[in-house]
Amino acid sequence: MRVVTIVGARPQFVKAAIVSAAIDVCRESGGDIDERLVHTGQHYDHAMSDVFFDQLGMRPPMLNLGVGSGSHAQQTAKMMVGIESALASEMPDWVLLYGDTNSTLAGALVAAKMHLPVAHVEAGLRSFNRRMPEEVNRVLCDHVSRLCLCPTMTAVRNLATEGVTKGVEFVGDVMLDCVDRFLPAARQYSTILEDQGLQGPKDPGSYFLATVHRPENTEDPDRLNAIFAALGRLPAPVLVPLHPRTRNVLPEKLPGDIRILPPLSYLDMLVLQRSARMILTDSGGVQKEAYFLGVACVTLRDETEWVETVEEGWNIVAGAQEDVILQAVATLEGNPPQTGRGTAFGEGRAGESIVELLLRGADCG
Repeated sequence: MRVVTIVGARPQFVKAAIVSAAIDVCRESGGDIDERLVHTGQHYDHAMSDVFFDQLGMRPPMLNLGVGSGSHAQQTAKMMVGIESALASEMPDWVLLYGDTNSTLAGALVAAKMHLPVAHVEAGLRSFNRRMPEEVNRVLCDHVSRLCLCPTMTAVRNLATEGVTKGVEFVGDVMLDCVDRFLPAARQYSTILEDQGLQGPKDPGSYFLATVHRPENTEDPDRLNAIFAALGRLPAPVLVPLHPRTRNVLPEKLPGDIRILPPLSYLDMLVLQRSARMILTDSGGVQKEAYFLGVACVTLRDETEWVETVEEGWNIVAGAQEDVILQAVATLEGNPPQTGRGTAFGEGRAGESIVELLLRGADCG
């Protein structure tokens, strides 16, 4: 059985590393499975892409389309042309996709029109905000997928509400696998805390960590300014790994003790998250990693797909109003979460479960 995996953005590289490793283990044990990796080039500089392959021990991609940036239409169209050629050459048994990026959408559309079965990792997530391009991407991908690989039972229920029940499987969250697998290496090899002059991981809490990247925040000056005004009022330094595109729209002088960092490797980010006093983010993946690592989180959006983190008290959705953000921080500091991570995201073996389902073909017609 041949699988073509299509990735293009840094969170997808991390998730694919887990499933690719499970595929390798299965093949080495005699399983009939082989994988080819196509990198769309959606994230295209070394810090945003190549370094992930290096650090996570992933095999080089069979093909890098080198698409780069552009409007949604331009980017997706370029990807579709390259993906169509790659799939026509390979004609795989499964096209494996991750998440909700333009790379995901392009792969889903091409595979569906070529009548190739699609397996979608992180299926069923819903923010119920169709203004988010990611929401459109994930809905369309789910509805052309033959196998919907859900990270939570909430995702399973979301699909059932939309009439999608066949080929829907709860496998757990591959990001939990990632944290469990790579955190020891991150602690051993990352020097980010020392590089930033911060206290070591045995004495956490000397800084806040924030990430801001979603267009709803970065392309709205009022929201962006309110977020950074709140960050500037926090009672400790705030580290903000930031894409240069976003940095360019910020004022030259920022309030308080905000330290802008370049995009970081996955291992460096794990260490910064694990040792942070609190995390403020508009990233879905970072919300989950905070939960897995036992660090309280404030979400800088008006909704979240990861409702389990809110229900269990580790996450407050604050949006982009300065005073609301600061109140959320105060609430979490005054009433820190008391429970450890539960099993809503599985048991940390999503990669193995996905490979088993691909081999079985699942009951999905």
